[in-house]
Amino acid sequence: MFVSCNVYCTKKANLVVGNVLPLRLIPERAIVCSVEHHVGDRGVLARCSGDYAAIILTMTLPEFEEKRKRDKKLGEGRTEKPILKGGNAYHKFRVKRSCWPKLMILMEGGNHQHIGHPSTVSGDAPLGKKSGLFAARRTGLLRGQAAAGAAKADYA
Repeated sequence: MFVSCNVYCTKKANLVVGNVLPLRLIPERAIVCSVEHHVGDRGVLARCSGDYAAIILTMTLPEFEEKRKRDKKLGEGRTEKPILKGGNAYHKFRVKRSCWPKLMILMEGGNHQHIGHPSTVSGDAPLGKKSGLFAARRTGLLRGQAAAGAAKADYA
């Protein structure tokens, strides 16, 4: 193909690079690309950059319609090596968008409540209300130096 090249899309077009022809008119051992799988699907086979298909055989079926078979080695079978462990999948998808891991575990609202008020109770609360974290300076998981100090206190 070159600039100002004419491209023809007819049954009578010559077999030249760029022209569009019905598959039954292309001779065997010809290299083709962007082949329609069904009529009108605008080409789904051998569409990638540098990809191609080779017509190797024309066969007549009992219904007398010609079908062209393309080479089985081109783009068929296993296209990628299997991902054998989760670490490989992590490194594969880490550079992509947040599409991995896809979690299928659902949690009900009762398991992670947003209770709408502080979880601590004031120190001057009446005895019936004073339960749980009353007069607490902090809540939640101990992290950093506080966790290290608590661990030392447990062993002492």
